[in-house]
Amino acid sequence: MTLRLQQLNEASPEVALQMLDGLYEHSPWIAERALQHRPFASWAHLKHSMAQVLNDAGRDAQLDLIRAHPELAGKAMVRKELTAESSNEQSKAGLTECTPTEFERIQALNAAYKQKFGWPFILAVRGPRGTGLHKHQIMAAFERRLNGHPDFELQECLRNIHRIVEIRLNDKTACFPTQGDQVWDWQEDLAQHSDLGFQENGQLTVTYLTPAHLACSASIQSTLKTAGFDEVFVDAVGNVVGRYHPAVKGAKYLLTGSHYDTVRNGGKYDGRLGIYVPIACVQALAKSNKRLPFGIEVVAFAEEEGQRYKATFLGSGALVGQFNPDWLTQQDADGITLREAMTLAGLNEQDIPKVQRNPSDYLGFIEVHIEQGPVLNELNLPLGVVSSINGSVRYVCDMQGTASHAGTTPMSRRRDVACAVAELALYLEQRAGADGDSVATMGQLQVPHGSINVVPGRCQFSMDMRAPTDAQRDALERDVLKALDEICQRRGVVCQREVTMRASAAPSAPAWQQRWEKALTALGVPLFVMPSGAGHDAMKLHEVMPQAMLFVRGENSGISHNPLESTTSDDMQLSIDAFDNVLQQLATELS
Repeated sequence: MTLRLQQLNEASPEVALQMLDGLYEHSPWIAERALQHRPFASWAHLKHSMAQVLNDAGRDAQLDLIRAHPELAGKAMVRKELTAESSNEQSKAGLTECTPTEFERIQALNAAYKQKFGWPFILAVRGPRGTGLHKHQIMAAFERRLNGHPDFELQECLRNIHRIVEIRLNDKTACFPTQGDQVWDWQEDLAQHSDLGFQENGQLTVTYLTPAHLACSASIQSTLKTAGFDEVFVDAVGNVVGRYHPAVKGAKYLLTGSHYDTVRNGGKYDGRLGIYVPIACVQALAKSNKRLPFGIEVVAFAEEEGQRYKATFLGSGALVGQFNPDWLTQQDADGITLREAMTLAGLNEQDIPKVQRNPSDYLGFIEVHIEQGPVLNELNLPLGVVSSINGSVRYVCDMQGTASHAGTTPMSRRRDVACAVAELALYLEQRAGADGDSVATMGQLQVPHGSINVVPGRCQFSMDMRAPTDAQRDALERDVLKALDEICQRRGVVCQREVTMRASAAPSAPAWQQRWEKALTALGVPLFVMPSGAGHDAMKLHEVMPQAMLFVRGENSGISHNPLESTTSDDMQLSIDAFDNVLQQLATELS
């Protein structure tokens, strides 16, 4: 029988506990304690309550739970002693049909993991989509996590247990993330396109106006048309735009979206999640032949990451009238200028001014984005409301000294730029760390044409500095530049530096942040408000209209700008539901 939330809330403690039987492996006490917090506003509320029970139970109870789980493809599976739930999960992942070689490899990994950590390896083998991971994905996760720290691995096992429970609860309630699955599939399809030199290695890289980027543009256009948007077009900088018209002609639009370019060897969800969530909402409206008292405009921004050209936020910047004509003469690594790339892509630079939006035509801008950090994951929360986006500044630098013989140049006579930059990198780390919530990164560092027996005479590097307020960011920047000048003077080297991006902190508009908060409350999702350390397209739209963002939990400790970047279709579904709730709030307000 399908379990209903009202039934669970109204049942006696004994009956309610029986309803939740089998969620946590051989550990009914978790559900039993969570039931003391009834009534639950939603299944998300129940899941969070159970996670809190386990979090509060202490390390010994957590270890007992982990050890209650069977090994993957282990002796219990061979002897057919698994619970029905575990047997179903291992079967969906193909573990019941391992070849002798695969079985032997998994047994060796099980033994190595248990010897190192003292508990069995736990992985939600039905995966973030719920349909099952492939055996090679399972073994890759095994090998990767064998290198983890015990404290981290303990928490990672618990997070995977909560995911297992979430899927088991879906099965009990027949509440499946249908739209979340659709968004998942859209993103998987888009991830098939990757730049040459990366696709061959199974890596996702999509940089501005490459063939892969244009293929992504075509795919997004097709999805927008199929979903039921009234207008779909590509603007003069390559942004893909979909417009769903309001019930009454002349009404304002809600602006939303995110970017579809990626960092090199990046993840599938950064930016792209914020494109497909609103598409899913519009698709539902179109299927119901429903119009709202406002229109919905989704923009898939063509460029945000600044990977091929030093033109970060090019896509969203054009919407606010900040396209810099000097960018057109920039060259990529192959000597192709931005102007040439745009011409080859069929874009007309003369039309770029037409991309700018009139803020009076819009209600505001909202953006859904994967968190790109560990906070929501560690708190077992699916969603977080963003209070503000940190201010940031980026530099690319070129330091020059004197290349000389590594054997014959005395240490006191060297103008070694690698050592100079290393000293700066350590200062950058120390200075940002002293600020509490500031961060600073030297993400690129190279010695061009360096040789093992040559004192480095040239070093190219980047600096990325961020802080919650502009004043705090500016103070960090001043101190770092002062340290850079002092290092150069003392070591007899010179450094050219160029600011490639400066973005002001962008606090969320209170009314729009409150709409996200009301949406989470209506869904029964615990409310959590947090700042964004990463920059987003919302920062640019913030300059001309009110904005607010919603974060979605990331798996694998929230890692981003990394192939391990992931989220679940269940969390995607909750973000779709939250987005739809905001639409309904606006519709009510404007009626």
